[in-house]
Amino acid sequence: MCGICGFVRFDKKVAGKDRHIIQEMNSKLLHRGPDDQDVLLFENVALGFSRLSIIGLDNGMQPVSNEDGSVILICNGEIFNYIELREELKQKGHTFQTLSDVEVIVHLYEEYGVEFLNELNGQFAFTLYDKKRRLLFCARDQMGIVPFFYTLVDNMFVFASEVKAILEHPQVPKTIDPVGLDQTFTFAGLISPRTMFKNISSLENGHYLLVNDYGEIVDEEYWDLIYPSGEVKMNGKQEEHYIDELEELFENSIRLRLRSDVPSGFYLSGGLDSSMIVMKAHELVPLAEKETFSIDFMDSEHSESFYQKLIAKESNSKLNQKTFFYNDISERLQHSIYHSECPIKETYNTASLSLSEAVRAKGIKVIQSGEGADEFFAGYVGYRFDKMRTMGLVQNQSTVAEKAIRNRLWGDDSFFYERNFLEFDEIKRALYSPHINKAFDEVNCLNHHVVRKERIANLDVLNKRAYIDYKIRLVDHLVSDHGDRMALANSVEVRYPFLDKDLVEYSTRIPALLKLNDFTEKYILKKMANRFVPDRVSEREKFHFIAPGSPYLLQKNVEYINDLLSHDMIRRQGYFNPDKVEELKNIYKQEGYTINAPYESDMLIIVITFGILLDQFF
Repeated sequence: MCGICGFVRFDKKVAGKDRHIIQEMNSKLLHRGPDDQDVLLFENVALGFSRLSIIGLDNGMQPVSNEDGSVILICNGEIFNYIELREELKQKGHTFQTLSDVEVIVHLYEEYGVEFLNELNGQFAFTLYDKKRRLLFCARDQMGIVPFFYTLVDNMFVFASEVKAILEHPQVPKTIDPVGLDQTFTFAGLISPRTMFKNISSLENGHYLLVNDYGEIVDEEYWDLIYPSGEVKMNGKQEEHYIDELEELFENSIRLRLRSDVPSGFYLSGGLDSSMIVMKAHELVPLAEKETFSIDFMDSEHSESFYQKLIAKESNSKLNQKTFFYNDISERLQHSIYHSECPIKETYNTASLSLSEAVRAKGIKVIQSGEGADEFFAGYVGYRFDKMRTMGLVQNQSTVAEKAIRNRLWGDDSFFYERNFLEFDEIKRALYSPHINKAFDEVNCLNHHVVRKERIANLDVLNKRAYIDYKIRLVDHLVSDHGDRMALANSVEVRYPFLDKDLVEYSTRIPALLKLNDFTEKYILKKMANRFVPDRVSEREKFHFIAPGSPYLLQKNVEYINDLLSHDMIRRQGYFNPDKVEELKNIYKQEGYTINAPYESDMLIIVITFGILLDQFF
């Protein structure tokens, strides 16, 4: 990965002061690209690039251009199928100047215009400027693995890999978007295009922007995950047929993600998904030295050390275990919020930050991780509850008003997702300040776009949940604030074999029976894993680790946490009701008190991390 930033002025050419501005913006991305930095200014355009050298080490610095210099590119990410694309483009007469994987983007644009994006198998966010057409072309990958933020202000388009770089531009105001705060309370986290900063947008996954010299912006979707209508059935095919096809795609995904000119490694939790990646990589390249990285916890209840060591032994890899102490949460929480640029509703990001530190300390820049399997193969408990409801084993009672909310969100008044939203509105309103409550109808994220209802109309309930999980849990939380941000904070690129475009598209054609068989989640993955993963891992129950939250921090009497939650601080910030915060503090501080996750929300951890966000950016 890398870091990109820049701006285009619509009313004048860039001037001398703009060089200083783009340099300051670029400096905020040094953690994403510590190997080299450069800026380029021409006409009315300023571009900045921070490089993490992974492919084309000697000559892969950006910006990169086409043969006549009329198309200029900066790209954050990796194009995994670049070797195949490069050969095709050479046969069409294109000349390459570097060994970088991303140079294919320039020549694909020359050949096909903006219509080439689905030829790319990778994780990317890029900005390409066409001098002849005076057109800026920006895109984010299909699965939204790489972030891209932008704003339109004072006759200028400003963009960057992270919001903190955009905020370095002196003409960009810093204003909290309370709808983003409400999204964080209500769902797993932020949902693109929303951010925590008013008028700064996150480009949605599978979208591109066209920005012309008049300041007109076109936002187009080029890809989405499309599930077939109704129940997906076996259609006369055997179970083994689907397993064989899935394994072939899985192998190809890992093979592509092993492409690198620098050492790479693997996250290894000891669970099914990461173990499948490590064992399949061992099967593909058995003689290669593999470095695996794991977090271990001191208490036996949360330790997965046994399974981590088992997979490391079976894959002949070197296991790097890092013990995570719970006091690390308070020590790393502020750092994690600086990089996530949003409040969080659980503290596990601090463990992810610690893990990427261990990877970087070992001199490794590239890591593979198992995110995505739960969303596309029915790995969460919600999928089981859905089935229980359809079988009449769980009652689906709700009020008329609650059904109206569900219908507005999902187009289905019988679909239960996470909670009863009407009840939760009352919990939020009790916590919000009178100022926020006065504008609650506008602040309430349920009154704004969440997902495109037409994409989930007439879907089997399992695929309906999968699409919603993908859109509002996976993209902007698990692979953004939790994945990309916590890894790149320590200059580590994460690659996700389960998020390969071809594999994910194939998952939509797998029958529901092979994802949730009776009440066995991820059934087809477990069947595939039986071919190359030890039974003790492939057959074990899913392990849920929930990191200690605000009750732990309050009971430990952490000084800066106490300051953030003080009655005076909460009153001055103006977002929350200080009396309600005090009430929750008194409950949470009771010795032995814990949050009953996932059935209860840790309301104060969002108050705490929102306070950290205000401290760091305002």
